[in-house]
Amino acid sequence: MKISQVISFLEGVAHPSLQEDYDNAGLITGDEEWDCTGILCSLDATEDVVDEAISKKCNLLVSHHPIIFRGLKKINGKNYVEKAIIKAIRNNIAIYAIHTNLDNVIQGVNGRIADLVGIHNRIILGDKQGGLVKLFTFVPTAHAEVVRNAVFEAGAGQIGNYSECSFDSHGKGTYRPGENTSPFAGEKGKRHTEEEVKLEVILPGHLATRVLAALQKAHPYEEVAYDLVPLTNAHPGLGAGIIGDLDHPMEAKAFLAHLMAVFNLSVIRHTPFVNNTIKRVAVCGGAGSFVIAKALRAGADIFVTADIKYHEFFDAEGRMIIADVGHYESEQFTIALLQEILAEKFPTFAVLKTSVNTNPVRYFS
Repeated sequence: MKISQVISFLEGVAHPSLQEDYDNAGLITGDEEWDCTGILCSLDATEDVVDEAISKKCNLLVSHHPIIFRGLKKINGKNYVEKAIIKAIRNNIAIYAIHTNLDNVIQGVNGRIADLVGIHNRIILGDKQGGLVKLFTFVPTAHAEVVRNAVFEAGAGQIGNYSECSFDSHGKGTYRPGENTSPFAGEKGKRHTEEEVKLEVILPGHLATRVLAALQKAHPYEEVAYDLVPLTNAHPGLGAGIIGDLDHPMEAKAFLAHLMAVFNLSVIRHTPFVNNTIKRVAVCGGAGSFVIAKALRAGADIFVTADIKYHEFFDAEGRMIIADVGHYESEQFTIALLQEILAEKFPTFAVLKTSVNTNPVRYFS
């Protein structure tokens, strides 16, 4: 199996186009055309994890955090980033990062946290704008269903929990075939009128190439007329964080004890218990202060996240609890998430979880 096959699958789960502007997801070292000898999943691609990949004969390291966030002007081993990169290159280890793009899909990092915490009726907390496009195309009436099915199969027509969504309007199209054509209907040099359906479907922007290829293959015309229009609509399955409800309300202290057990914590930083009963819960793995206001507007009783600064705790406005469980702690289950989805797709291939704890934070008590 080629590394490119693994990358193609991962990009179907969380396409790199869904990452934030500051991020650096994708293939960081290595060649996607290498034969893959094994996959090691990790949260970070540190030198110790690269050593583990070498020892376990895994030449593909799939990491949540990119080891390189910014451009490097020198690579001489002066810091942990450069050391990891040098070791990976010397030993032909490909490093692939799947970061904020995995954060921004509802079944990704935050979906796993919601599973473990017990959150139901989930919706995205901070919708990601600009992820959708609308496809308009014009098809002979008798072929409309074939084309519709083709674009659905390629990933178009999904709106929230509804699939195969489309709209038809009927009319007449005209064209005059040129001399070097083989027209579907009509004669060369003569204007032809055809009963057509205008077919409209919505699709995620990163699927546009695949959907257009399916359209071209299924459409009977030599020259396919279509419009692809960017939308400002929020994609219901894309964005930062998740909010939903517990099956049963919990007393605040009991809920924090529940978080301690789920995340294997020795401490939680939190704001005062303004809500003694917890029912509506928002979560955002990693640094989530940028969606505090959205959690408030969505009516969260508690917001579970990490990396909250002193002054950001005040942003709870005495209306909800903010619980900081730690960055590594909030994202630790991403390793198992990656291993599980890859092992399910490639069941006969070696897909391993790192045994290295890359958390740089320690707690003294």
